[in-house]
Amino acid sequence: MDSASAPTPRRPIQELPDELVSQIAAGEVVERPASVVRELVDNALDAGARHITVRLVAGGVRSITVEDDGGGIPAQELPLALKRHATSKIRDLQELERVGTMGFRGEALAAISSIADLSLTSRTADAPHAFRLDARSGELQPAARATGTSVEVRELFFSTPARRKFLKTDATELAHALEAVRRHALARPDVGFSVWHEGRMVAQWRAAPHDQRLGDVLGVDFLHASRPVDSTQGPLLLQGRAGQPEAARNRADQQFLFVNGRYVRDRLVSHAVRAAYEDQLHGSRQPAYVLFLQIAPELVDVNVHPTKIEVRFRDGRAVHQAVQRAVEAALAPTRATSLLAADPAAAADSHEVREAAPAWPRPDRLAGSGGLPAWSALRLGFAPSPPAFQAPDPGEPASAQPSAPAAATWPQPVHPQTTPTDDLPLGRAIAQVAGVYVLAENAHGLVVVDMHAAHERIVYERLKQAADTGRPLPSQPLLIPHTLSATPAEVATVQEESKALAALGLEVDVLGPATLAVRSRPAALPEADLTELTRSVLAELQQVGSSRVVQRARDELLATMACHAAVRANRRLTLTEMDALLRDMEATERADTCNHGRPTWRQVTLKDLDSLFLRGR
Repeated sequence: MDSASAPTPRRPIQELPDELVSQIAAGEVVERPASVVRELVDNALDAGARHITVRLVAGGVRSITVEDDGGGIPAQELPLALKRHATSKIRDLQELERVGTMGFRGEALAAISSIADLSLTSRTADAPHAFRLDARSGELQPAARATGTSVEVRELFFSTPARRKFLKTDATELAHALEAVRRHALARPDVGFSVWHEGRMVAQWRAAPHDQRLGDVLGVDFLHASRPVDSTQGPLLLQGRAGQPEAARNRADQQFLFVNGRYVRDRLVSHAVRAAYEDQLHGSRQPAYVLFLQIAPELVDVNVHPTKIEVRFRDGRAVHQAVQRAVEAALAPTRATSLLAADPAAAADSHEVREAAPAWPRPDRLAGSGGLPAWSALRLGFAPSPPAFQAPDPGEPASAQPSAPAAATWPQPVHPQTTPTDDLPLGRAIAQVAGVYVLAENAHGLVVVDMHAAHERIVYERLKQAADTGRPLPSQPLLIPHTLSATPAEVATVQEESKALAALGLEVDVLGPATLAVRSRPAALPEADLTELTRSVLAELQQVGSSRVVQRARDELLATMACHAAVRANRRLTLTEMDALLRDMEATERADTCNHGRPTWRQVTLKDLDSLFLRGR
């Protein structure tokens, strides 16, 4: 995650050969002042800078100056630095395919100087003084400055006034420029950044450890409401932090992805992150995350967009699966378990209590065609351990198959205060309110649990484990096949993913070059529009692969079943039953939210209670 590395030996700036220029995704790199700031800061980082200062006037429209303390540019190379396709970063096609620097095209300074007044002042460590080059006149003069480089850009779009009219207010352009620096600051905590506007400092980030830099840039609230991500899968290393589901936002304004230190927007990775949050977010809320993906440069192409903000992975499906699994693993532990993480002895005692506690009501036997649970077998009662998934033997007589007991046996309640709460994250139950909420006391104060939402998550997670047998979803044959027109890509997907379609309960045949026939449909979706359903499934198969589509369709079905099977409101529970629910919540992954993303429990601290009653004031 730390992008700091020893500076590589500097190479001279050279013009790229024509055959290499033809392979570069050329384009307009200057859209607004923020574009200039991004390109100039990229160059400063490539030069080995340890502190970068950005000075703006009128939001960057009137003036942009970027100063760094990097290695500098020799005086004889300054004129060459302003030429198009002149750079020290790459030499040939092989280096283009494994770019490890922020810049590599040699276009930025030439593009900026064509639409603004630009001057370049630089000094190397072995030079007696700096030299200043005026891009418009080409005049090279001695100048005073320490080792490093300063680039001053004045009157942006002076030569193209029509484009200048499309710029927003100074405040808006300043906000975009600040955002560009914030992204660099997130990726490079080893580098200090400062931003000045109209002679006043508006932002500063000193070099710091990575978590401290995240807190400095995004706020300490983000650190407290997020979980660390750290996963290595093959050639891919993913680190960073993923926001907890309950801290999701209305806008996607805190989603940062960096690939080899470069901020990018990638739909594939965004889809993978969203899939990891799939059954933990409520409605259309957006997760917050900062992810740093490190991968071998030859496995990712950064030369696909003029602004270098998009990339293309050689094995997109592998990256998608790796990112999704890593974020899912980070989100899996319930927040309750973290309350004991700093006290191993307390955690061990808590484990013994959970083992001794009766289990919360669960499916007594999961049976049915295609490996799906048969809800006629669901009972509410206590069992010593969850039964293993086992489909009934069709040849076995009905009388020989186990049946649910006629009535559940409920143990006598235990007074909650007879057991200490210090070693139980969610504490001991003390009451039930309105037949909906369970109240418990723990070491931090009061815990309020939505019993239906909590039980729904518990049942759902157990159903997913029981259904992980690889069996197809039940299907319903159609008397008359449903035909629909199809694109060549859809036809090819049907031919390649027939097994995945069958696992979803869809039997699809190819009738012709542009025609498909649906011969069976998922039994759980009798009213679905077959044309729309088939096309959406095929599109999903093309994008993320068969395994993800099958799993998501199955999980949606099991989530619906879990919702109907969970204990309902106005169901009166004993204290023992409430305690069993709390213990199962502590042992269940993703127990902080229900299947629909609603919270299952809230902590009310003693401090919160004191403030309600004005204690200590």
